[in-house]
Amino acid sequence: MGDGDLWVFGYGSLIWRPGFAYEERQIAEVTGYHRALCIYSHVHRGTQDMPGLVLGLDYGGACKGVAFRVAAARRAETIAYLREREQVTFVYREVVVRAHLADNRRVAALTYVADRAHAQYASRLDREDVLRHVRQGVGQSGANPDYVRATHEHLSALGIEDELLAWIVARL
Repeated sequence: MGDGDLWVFGYGSLIWRPGFAYEERQIAEVTGYHRALCIYSHVHRGTQDMPGLVLGLDYGGACKGVAFRVAAARRAETIAYLREREQVTFVYREVVVRAHLADNRRVAALTYVADRAHAQYASRLDREDVLRHVRQGVGQSGANPDYVRATHEHLSALGIEDELLAWIVARL
């Protein structure tokens, strides 16, 4: 991954709670993936017995989110932090994607993509099942409805629409 500045692409809770120091923050878009509530949460927003649902990048489409530029001096500590945060159950694959920034730059950005082969991958749930899991989930990081509301609110504040999150928030 090199040793210069690090770009990180956030599409869910990283947008509103990055947890690392950064030098720059911009709205960005990646293609080839879309934001989806496609990960059963057994730790942060649910349990084994009562799983919640959290966001992942899933194949297809495009996703608007936020890209953060981290200074080279903080690169290693930021990657270590992200791995500890995102790889609790290894349901995500760590990948580098091409992010198109709002100022028209294109950068390589580290992000986390849903692993469709993992047991926690929630494939093709209908909206009512998604809503049920969101309503029931409570984990180490809090209630699943709070996570969905916060993500929706922060995306909306950035002018980013997410139709499924809006639908769920209207029903919580």
